[in-house]
Amino acid sequence: MRRSHILVGLTFCSIIFLSVQLYFLSNVVGRKDSEVNTNNKKNMKQQAYENIKTFLATCNSHKIPVVLIDPLVLASIVNVSEKLSEKTCRFLCTGDRLTTFGAINNNWGPEWQDIVSEMTKKGFSTTMFTTRDPRLVTVDSVSSPSVPAHVLLHRQDHTIHLVIFYERPGNYLWHAPTRWRRRSPQTGEIRLKFGDSAGAYDKMEIVGVTIDNIAMLVPRNPSVFLSQIPHSKFLECNHKRAKDFYAKYPRDSTPEAVLFRKEARDVLTRGKIVLDQLGVRFWMSSGTCLGWFRQCDIIPYGMDVDLGIWIKDYNPKLIAWFKMSGFHLEHLFGKVSDSFQLSFVYGSVKLDLFFFYEEADHMWNGGTQAKTGGKFKYYFPKFTLCWTEFLELKIQIPCETRDYIEANYGKNWFEPVKKWDWKKSPPNVVKIGQWNKDELDDVIQMFDVH
Repeated sequence: MRRSHILVGLTFCSIIFLSVQLYFLSNVVGRKDSEVNTNNKKNMKQQAYENIKTFLATCNSHKIPVVLIDPLVLASIVNVSEKLSEKTCRFLCTGDRLTTFGAINNNWGPEWQDIVSEMTKKGFSTTMFTTRDPRLVTVDSVSSPSVPAHVLLHRQDHTIHLVIFYERPGNYLWHAPTRWRRRSPQTGEIRLKFGDSAGAYDKMEIVGVTIDNIAMLVPRNPSVFLSQIPHSKFLECNHKRAKDFYAKYPRDSTPEAVLFRKEARDVLTRGKIVLDQLGVRFWMSSGTCLGWFRQCDIIPYGMDVDLGIWIKDYNPKLIAWFKMSGFHLEHLFGKVSDSFQLSFVYGSVKLDLFFFYEEADHMWNGGTQAKTGGKFKYYFPKFTLCWTEFLELKIQIPCETRDYIEANYGKNWFEPVKKWDWKKSPPNVVKIGQWNKDELDDVIQMFDVH
């Protein structure tokens, strides 16, 4: 009996001792860990601030303008009415381990080597990625010299990413892709905010501001720049494929083909201006998209220009704006809720606007046979939009271009087909019936363009 009392007492004391230990660990040691983490965050924010300050001072000393394009920082200063030059580090000290700047190639010459050398002396580890200059790549010359693409400057767990932008003939800014990643046991993986793919952006106006007492350059309208980031993916035309195509099928250099290419580019340019002014998204479709994908050029025997538009982006002002720009409406097929299609003529070239409808697992556009009232559907796998450069125009195409082309032209898209029946030739076309007789006057409208 006495022994059992002793065991109970010892057990009770052990429980009390363990409870005290647990309390100590959770409240004292935990508090210290929390204080250490807080101090680490403060140190990291301060380090980011010092790195940015050193980097900008170095660029300024070499008279190289760089622009703050970091999405996190730009988003924090949008719609801020008070002064950005506070004594406390409010905007730059976000705790992010990566801060992004941009430089325009026109202002980025041999001096970059001096900047990198000086930053290395100041304790930064530096990494530079190069790329082939896409502005010098053509069907006749598929190689080009290397040019700087991305520069990474790292010091004490904070990285500055400098993106090199190049002005392209289409009057836009372009940057190359890079697959850089940094991983450390303490901080995990850091991914770049620019570079998962090549990117295309409208030219931007730059203004000087002071943020957290550091003078720097930013886009005049940060919101516009930020809105472009999610939709900036760029695909280069495959000049090697085009060269192979023309090696097998020599380029048509007859006067008729040369004239059509010239007039088709003019129609594409004018159509782009109208749609851009209306804020309507569009992309090269059908034969125009095939020409870009296969031969980086207009297909001379196509005799028209084809564009795709989401039906949800249709603007009722579209027809009137095209007419004001010198286009003549040739026909209107379907209705906005079903199989809508417009065809315009400018000079001797037809411009087809195909409106696309999105379903749960596919997309489609409609076709109408004017003589019979027959209805057709062209089915496409779901796709997103990317930018490209075509005939010195910045324009969009389906990112999943091969899938899009194969849906419309089949696996043999590389082979030229000059006899094409839009009702039978495409592998993705299906006749789905007829328009009702009582709506024919509305869904089949033909106009005299002469």
